Amino acid sequence: MFNMIEQRLFLNVKLKELILCLNVHLLKMKINYHGRTFTGVSNSPNGQISGDTLFRYSHYDNILIASYQGGTILEGHMIGEVQEDSSLYFTYHHIDTNKQLKSGYCHSVPEVLPDGRIRLYEQWEWTHGGTGKGESVVEEVYH
Repeated sequence: MFNMIEQRLFLNVKLKELILCLNVHLLKMKINYHGRTFTGVSNSPNGQISGDTLFRYSHYDNILIASYQGGTILEGHMIGEVQEDSSLYFTYHHIDTNKQLKSGYCHSVPEVLPDGRIRLYEQWEWTHGGTGKGESVVEEVYH
C-alpha cells in the first residue's frame, strides 16, 4: 500500500504526464486564428509595430486575413495562408502616422502558451517604403 506522501507524489507525476500529453496534442492540432486579437510584444528597430498595435485576425479554410492599427500604424491589412503546421505566411501593407505607405512579407511560427493564448514569432522583410529584415513577437490578448 502507498502511504499518503507516495500517493501524492504518484498523482503529481501522473498529472504532469497528462499535461505533457495535452500540450503535445495541442501542438499537433491546426490552430484556428479566427476572431483572435494580437498585440506587439517586441520588434526589431526598423519595424513599426508596438504594444499599441492591435491585430484582428479572420481565418477561413487556409486563408488568413487581418487588419491592424495603433501606435505608428494608422491602418494596415494582411492576407496570407495558414500552413499545415499552423505557421503563417502573409503579405502586409499599411499607412503610418507619417502618411507613408509601406509593405512587406512575413513568416510567423506559433507557440501555444500555458494559458491557451497564442504567441507568434515573426520574421519579416520590407518590400516597399522600408528597408531591411527584422523579427517581431506578437501575442494574443483577451478582450
